[in-house]
Amino acid sequence: EEDREKYAIAAEPQLAARIEKEEEVRMLVELAQKLEGMTRNIGMHAGGVLIAPGKLTDFCPLYQQPGSDSAVSQYDKDDVEAIGLVKFDFLGLATLTILEIAKDFIVARHKGQEKFAYEDIKLDDPATYKLFADGKTEAVFQFESRGMQGMLKDARPTRLEDLIALNALYRPGPMDLIPSFVARKHGREPVEYPHPLVAEMLSETYGIMVYQEQVMQTAQILGGYSLGGADLLRRAMGKKKLEEMAEHRAIFRKGAAVNGIGQDKADEIFDLMEKFAGYGFNKSHAAAYSLLAYHTGWLKVHYTAEFFCANMTVEMDDTDKLKVLFQDAVKNFGLTFEPPDVNRGRYRFEPVTDKVIRYGLGAIKGTGQHAIDAIAAAREEGGPFKSLFDFCVRVDRTRINKRTVEALIKAGAFDALQQNRASLSASLDRAFDFANATAANAAQVDIFGDSEHGSATQEPDLVDATPWGVKERLTYEKTAIGFYLSGHLFDEVGHEVRRFCKREITDLLDSREPQVIAGIVSDLRVINGQRGRLVLFKLDDKSEAIDATADEAVFNANRNVLKDDELVIVSGKLQPGRGGFEARFNVTQVWDLAAARCRFGKFLRVAVNGKAPDIARIARDFPPRVESSEHGDLRQGLPVRLSLARGGAQVELQLGEAARFFPTDAALASWTAQAEAGKAAVIYE
Repeated sequence: EEDREKYAIAAEPQLAARIEKEEEVRMLVELAQKLEGMTRNIGMHAGGVLIAPGKLTDFCPLYQQPGSDSAVSQYDKDDVEAIGLVKFDFLGLATLTILEIAKDFIVARHKGQEKFAYEDIKLDDPATYKLFADGKTEAVFQFESRGMQGMLKDARPTRLEDLIALNALYRPGPMDLIPSFVARKHGREPVEYPHPLVAEMLSETYGIMVYQEQVMQTAQILGGYSLGGADLLRRAMGKKKLEEMAEHRAIFRKGAAVNGIGQDKADEIFDLMEKFAGYGFNKSHAAAYSLLAYHTGWLKVHYTAEFFCANMTVEMDDTDKLKVLFQDAVKNFGLTFEPPDVNRGRYRFEPVTDKVIRYGLGAIKGTGQHAIDAIAAAREEGGPFKSLFDFCVRVDRTRINKRTVEALIKAGAFDALQQNRASLSASLDRAFDFANATAANAAQVDIFGDSEHGSATQEPDLVDATPWGVKERLTYEKTAIGFYLSGHLFDEVGHEVRRFCKREITDLLDSREPQVIAGIVSDLRVINGQRGRLVLFKLDDKSEAIDATADEAVFNANRNVLKDDELVIVSGKLQPGRGGFEARFNVTQVWDLAAARCRFGKFLRVAVNGKAPDIARIARDFPPRVESSEHGDLRQGLPVRLSLARGGAQVELQLGEAARFFPTDAALASWTAQAEAGKAAVIYE
């Protein structure tokens, strides 16, 4: 027990060091160690309901959690079953909410669909099965994982029964049967049955026992069991009770003999049933879920905008999920998004046309439904907002605050009124002061008995502020929305990077050879792996994002470069996705853009025409970077060539080692400022 408590301290040197040096940290850890291992609360099944023939207290003791009106049995799930009570699990599915929201959008926007109902959808729609066969099932219930998508591409389902079977098979245990199921479906493997009498019953799943019901039916058809007896057999098989199994084996042999099946064949079939019963899935459950999956898939094909609006509205608080849905909608289904706009948007995501979605203001962090409803109400009452000041005057300020408005500014919701987000953000205090003054003036009646002669409420000017650069604007946007909506950090550097790093992430080769890619780092975290600490992060170059890893040595050598929202150029090897696992890029070398210019650039070409730049100063201000390596100290720097043009002739002058410099953005800006017509460029080829 003592070793367990000290495990984290021993495994993480930084934690041990802070405990030793900082009193507050030591006190916090000591308190945590006292709490560790204590029972925090009594667990309760989220949807479990008990049903008894009389008063529950006649059958089991009850417990009431503090602050709750619900009574909970003190017996666990096995004990309540043992005393004869019936227990039901009532599951709430977000998918049902999504389908209902989408239905409301369809009825409201499409003439002739006033009586739209999912029950009327035909279950043989080729376009829907093509969606499944293509693996484009992001946000399709039960089929959205990468592993599921890969399985669907192999299986290429063509009927609802295929979806039901694949849903049941895709779980630990029966997953091993998927290749055989797929091969039999497409005629690459012969369909074999345990016995001709069960051929019709097992034909739906190509001779493979997928469902618990099929195990029970096999016992009924071949072993002479009643369905009630077959259910007891299935449960005994699932619990692997040897004594019960021996009894059931004898019963099955006896029933099989009546059907002319010898003991050896009967035992073979019984063993097969026992194997499948261990992980067979309930068909009614799989069928209900697969019908919902079909409905969501059908919706994604035929009412794509409504599908994404409903999903994104339900997932509003999960920005990671919103990003995935946004990318799927844009990349795979050709949808476009109207940016957040205080003059058009509402709380939910809304379909504008079949291909255009209006971004939901409720998805902006720091807002909330009350605030967005107040904005919509003010807009409906007084028309579109004309400025930030007009907005702050008219929206109920008991429902919004500066934090809310600042989040809307960072998300770009005021861009239609003013493009300079920095100026809007700097003017927040002024806008709220103006709104308060306007409210005070409105409440004040002058001596003439009306408010026309009151103090003037002329809108002030916005605070003058330098517009945010691309990186600053997108970084703020990400804090408000959760991802880059109006652009991408890679846009700012993409043109230069593609001159030396040609391969996009989406074009990575399935090869063991090292490859060089570039992208923006996100979701960086450090974990303890089997061979030391491991750094996990995502690398995104707009074409695609990929999971990447770097070992402790690589991370320590590049700690100042490997950071969220920073551009890196990396060399490494692709580890392809297999068996449901996503592809991963194992990084062995890392460069920031300045270091990559040194590594991949040949020289800096600077245009001059009669006036020499201050080479010595630039070389002094931006000297080559010295890095230690196993081969000794290495000087990282870029050579310089001066380009002169005279009378139609052009010549280049290669400067010596003394002019070599480290090509940061600031260094390149210095060269550009002194070059003729600002012509200074890194030459890569």
